[in-house]
Amino acid sequence: MKKLLFVLAAMVAFCFSAKADHDQVITFNQLPQQAQTLLKKHFAEKVPLIVTMDWDDYTVVYESGEKVEFDKQGNWKEFNCKTSKVPTALIPEQIKAHVHATFPGTIILKLDRNLRGYEVKLNNGIEIEYSRTFQVVDIDD
Repeated sequence: MKKLLFVLAAMVAFCFSAKADHDQVITFNQLPQQAQTLLKKHFAEKVPLIVTMDWDDYTVVYESGEKVEFDKQGNWKEFNCKTSKVPTALIPEQIKAHVHATFPGTIILKLDRNLRGYEVKLNNGIEIEYSRTFQVVDIDD
C-alpha cells in the first residue's frame, strides 16, 4: 500500500512539474497587440532577451533584467524591474500617491496585479498589499 501511495504521489508531482515546464518561446510579434503596444511605449529602449507563452500568460524578460507578465488578452499582470523603477505612467495614481506620501524618496521596483488587488515592492525592501479599491491591506518590512 505504501508503494502504491508513493507511486501515485510521484506521478502527481511529475504532472505538475511537467505542466510548469511548458513555456514556449515565441517572438515579440506573437504577443497580443495590447501587450506589444504597452511594451513599445514604456520599454522601447530595452532589448527583449526572451518572450515566452504558457497556458495562462505571456512573459517578456529583458537583457537588463526587467520582467513583464501579461494575461492571455494582453493585460499586464506584473512588472518586476529588480533594480530599476516601474515606469511611473503604469502605476495607478492611488498607489503612487500613497507611496510618495508614506515612503518619500523610494521607488517601486515591482508591481503585481491579481484578483485580490495589487502588490508593490519598494527599493527599501518594504512590500505593500492593496485591495482592488486601493486600500492598504498589509505592509511587510
